[in-house]
Amino acid sequence: MRHYFTAEQIRAAEAPLLASLPDGVLMRRAAYGLATAITAELKARAGGVAGRQVCAVVGSGDNGGDALWAATFLRRRGTAASAVLLNPEHTHAAALAAFRRAGGRIVENIPSTTDLVIDGVVGIGATGPLRPHAAAIFGATTAPVVAVDIPSGIDVRTGAADGPHVRAALTVTFGGLKPVHGLADCGRVELIDIGLDLPQPALLGFEAPDVRTRWPVPHPSDDKYSQGVKGVLAGSATYPGAAILSTGAAVAATSGMVRYAGTAHAEVVSHWPEVIAVSDPTTAGRVQAWVVGPGVGTDAAGDEALRFALATDLPVIVDADALTLLAADLDLVIDRTAPTVLTPHAGEFARLAGHPPGPDRVGAARALADRLGATVLLKGNVTVIAEPDGPTYLNPAGQSWAATAGSGDVLSGIIGALLAAGIAPGEAAAMAAFVHARAAGLAAADPGPRPAPTSALRILAHVRAAVASL
Repeated sequence: MRHYFTAEQIRAAEAPLLASLPDGVLMRRAAYGLATAITAELKARAGGVAGRQVCAVVGSGDNGGDALWAATFLRRRGTAASAVLLNPEHTHAAALAAFRRAGGRIVENIPSTTDLVIDGVVGIGATGPLRPHAAAIFGATTAPVVAVDIPSGIDVRTGAADGPHVRAALTVTFGGLKPVHGLADCGRVELIDIGLDLPQPALLGFEAPDVRTRWPVPHPSDDKYSQGVKGVLAGSATYPGAAILSTGAAVAATSGMVRYAGTAHAEVVSHWPEVIAVSDPTTAGRVQAWVVGPGVGTDAAGDEALRFALATDLPVIVDADALTLLAADLDLVIDRTAPTVLTPHAGEFARLAGHPPGPDRVGAARALADRLGATVLLKGNVTVIAEPDGPTYLNPAGQSWAATAGSGDVLSGIIGALLAAGIAPGEAAAMAAFVHARAAGLAAADPGPRPAPTSALRILAHVRAAVASL
């Protein structure tokens, strides 16, 4: 499980260590880890360390000190080291003195022969984009950048980059991951343990082993009913494909049974003959969770389907057209006691919340979840899943192949299957987002050798492979 901590939590955890250790020890501990990571990067990129050239771009404060100490350690290993001091009078004095003693050079700009740049401009306490001088320095080099703690110019809390910022090939962070490492492009992220005693994390993120241990697997005593019966209210005469995609994903995600109710019942059965399909949800039979919304339309029939699902005492995932309908009557969700999962993209979120999510997507998702008493899955390249008064999960997709029409219908079917299997709503949404992103990546890579544009139907076809790959 990935754990993300706020800057305030990291600072508080550092305080007792700083008080108990001799001055500068914690910084050198972090810088040694940074130098080790840079050494590995140089070996991977340039074949070795000795004779290579690194340049640290140094701001004021401890972040710049980390960069200078790392450059000092690298210099001792035979690397030529230089440094650009953005604020010479406020450069970390002890680190600068050690750097000079080791033979490091102070320069005005990054040398054109530099093999790797160390971004030590700002740390986790800074906000706002790079200032013009720093932006010009980074803009003039093509060398790969290793960022210290965070890529400078990207907000540590929200991951927003509202202006010039560093594009890092590698980010080396200390003590614990920060929200920016899940919310923004930080390149590859490497965490250095510096001995912090950390509290409960602010954000969580599933990794493959976490999803694997939670994914429903049939027990020898299970039958098709005991594993969770999924109900799908999706599709219409105008959008039958949404029913096919959402129902097919529910079939692929878990064993058990899927019941479909809607006007696309004939099309659904033609694609998935194992599905029990009827036109009237009141005759669908017993289910353990409902998926409602993909392709149902925003007319009276769609509204009736939404109200039917939300009137039950079952877990319900509300998606697509049903979110638009729900925005006109939020009390349908606020008064529910059974779990509800809402899966808006940015436009649907704006209709539900009355405003777009803005740069703080985590804060926006949490606020809406608390307001409605529902789990909110805010779609994006980094999906945010917020539970009311509960944990918040981040799922960085790592690629954008899932940004294709109908992809969300597949995601809703996976979530519905997990809800029917008894998985808690926040975990179900986070697990589904993880597998959905993996299926999209597999679909884009099939047949290879390079990823290529894919489609929702191809993503659906790779859901089983994504689960199996766990």
